[in-house]
Amino acid sequence: MHPPAPGEAPSHIIAPAFHLNREDWEADFRRLHTDLPADRVFHERRDILAEARTRLRDRFLAADVGITGANFLIAETGSSVIVTNEGNGDLTQTLPRVHIALASIEKVVPTLEDATSLLRLLARSATGQDFSVYTTFSTAARREADLDGPEEYHVVLVDSGRSNMIGTEFQEMLRCIRCAACMNHCPVYGAVGGHAYGWVYPGPMGSVLTPSLVGIDKTGMLPNASTFCGRCEAVCPVKIPLPKMMRHWREREFERHLTPAAARSNLALWAWFAKRPGLYRLATRAATGCSACSAAARGLHLAAAGRRLDRGPRPAGAGGRHLHGAIRQDPAAAVRRFRRAAPGYRSRA
Repeated sequence: MHPPAPGEAPSHIIAPAFHLNREDWEADFRRLHTDLPADRVFHERRDILAEARTRLRDRFLAADVGITGANFLIAETGSSVIVTNEGNGDLTQTLPRVHIALASIEKVVPTLEDATSLLRLLARSATGQDFSVYTTFSTAARREADLDGPEEYHVVLVDSGRSNMIGTEFQEMLRCIRCAACMNHCPVYGAVGGHAYGWVYPGPMGSVLTPSLVGIDKTGMLPNASTFCGRCEAVCPVKIPLPKMMRHWREREFERHLTPAAARSNLALWAWFAKRPGLYRLATRAATGCSACSAAARGLHLAAAGRRLDRGPRPAGAGGRHLHGAIRQDPAAAVRRFRRAAPGYRSRA
């Protein structure tokens, strides 16, 4: 993996440098920290941590303003809550003279009890912890009797189109607590990584939220980046129906003719066949036969060329409708038939 580029965007919402390894960090430190001795070693993760701590601590102590996000904003007490496992958030909001908490409007919860319930869900769904290492509540500026804290405390609420989601098919997305459970279990995110999503929010939650904030005309590829396996909805601690909302975005994209012309024409052709079951069965049988003939022809060509013949699995001889009927009539026989046809299957008999 190449060293991170200057200004490289995060790839994960709770582990921003998830895509980097120890070698990446060492290369970046040696490039940017020009006063590092040539014989300085970074054999362990703690060596990386010590170098980062040394550089950052001076920045925290010298800063006049600290800007943090907020996992929750509590309306009952006027408090902001941040959840971290490394403590940089606490240094940012306690050492500088001014603390600015920047958070989107859906982070507001009514009461302290609501916040504590959601905090338990957040840590368990994000990292598997009962509670994160640092869970910090900040309320107003430092009082005379306080030993630390900022002299000024400001909260900035960000809308950026979120209020427009209220009353629409996407309102449930505002329940998101940013635990990242959906992307941790998403096969698409696992294959392409967070940077492929092109904006702040990757994974399934980004595929729903980003079009709401930026517009489907600029982000049409995101709701299509899904297998609809349903893992994201199954693991979501606040039960957001992410696949359903991605379908809504796909519908809007299709209605506005934002999908490529080839995709639209192919889908229309499939729909025409799907509405005619008899013709559909005939077409699928013909396609299966053509595939088998094509595979056989390729095998003969390879054999004639003196190369090793590596046959792939033969196309299924029956369509889905036929198999469904066979399963209903004799489930045990259908299972045995599937096992015989499955590549690599060996009978235990």
